[in-house]
Amino acid sequence: MADSSSINSGSPSFLAAPSRDRGYLLTEQVNPASQQLDQLSTDDLVGLFIEEDLRPQQAVSGARTALSQAVDAIAERLRGRGRLFYLGAGTSGRLGVLDAAECPPTFCSPPELVQGILAGGAPALLRSSEGLEDLESAAVTDLQQRGFGPEDCLVGIAAGGTTPYVRGGLGYARDLGALAIAMACVPTDQAPLPCSIDIRLLTGPELLTGSTRLKAGTATKMALNILSTGVMVKLGKVYGNRMVDVAASNSKLVDRSIRILRDLLGLEREAALRLLECAQGSVKRALCMGSCDLNAEEADALLTVHRADLRSALFSKGMTLPVQDSALPQ
Repeated sequence: MADSSSINSGSPSFLAAPSRDRGYLLTEQVNPASQQLDQLSTDDLVGLFIEEDLRPQQAVSGARTALSQAVDAIAERLRGRGRLFYLGAGTSGRLGVLDAAECPPTFCSPPELVQGILAGGAPALLRSSEGLEDLESAAVTDLQQRGFGPEDCLVGIAAGGTTPYVRGGLGYARDLGALAIAMACVPTDQAPLPCSIDIRLLTGPELLTGSTRLKAGTATKMALNILSTGVMVKLGKVYGNRMVDVAASNSKLVDRSIRILRDLLGLEREAALRLLECAQGSVKRALCMGSCDLNAEEADALLTVHRADLRSALFSKGMTLPVQDSALPQ
């Protein structure tokens, strides 16, 4: 055991200054179920993870009201000139970037509509840069570089609720009058954050103490799935449960587009492909053309009047989907 003289020798420190004791946070507490984790058989270890991974679903269920409020509030802003930004560090930030990146191919949304901002930028996706999360001002700079404004929405994601980078971003958003939404995996009284909507995903202590890439990360991904998909549903990018704004950018998505047209318009596969080609790959345009006997320009005009809401556009023509008989454009 080192004596006090060697500990206090005055040698230079290679460590960052420690934060205040964070052991009180739910995500930092020791999980009694895993105190013998390193002594378990492989089967028991896997079984323990499976059992604990039921908790993220329960945590998301507990945040139902806040998630509902967030979906409606974000959708309202995005119907105008607003955009949605996810902001975080480490695992939380990477999950935000992932969810944002999946919106354009799924919903054909412009890349700038939903954006992910990660402390440390693109390099931090592949190489851990957690030290960058300690600067509140860095988040402000990152948001300013994206032109973040009062009409926009910010979801600040911090599993432990104490990340200075996220706190700084949320505070900046709130001060601007933008929509500030916090997402954390600890109770509000343990780590309050500046926001107007507070999403708390209480997954409990991790099996590997403090490793919030586990249950906290799983619950965060589930919550982000709900937010982005729910918002896109509200924006009219879904009809029933079909992604009618899918970007048919590869063979898999062309096939999916054809099957949507087949199922909703009652077309054979070859006819569905021809209609998709006439619609220049737009499923929504093709559905308007096929169900209402319109050409591409007429379909676009109809969708424009109804702000790209397919159900509203079809209703104005007395149509609903699925239909049995469709008229292909001449």
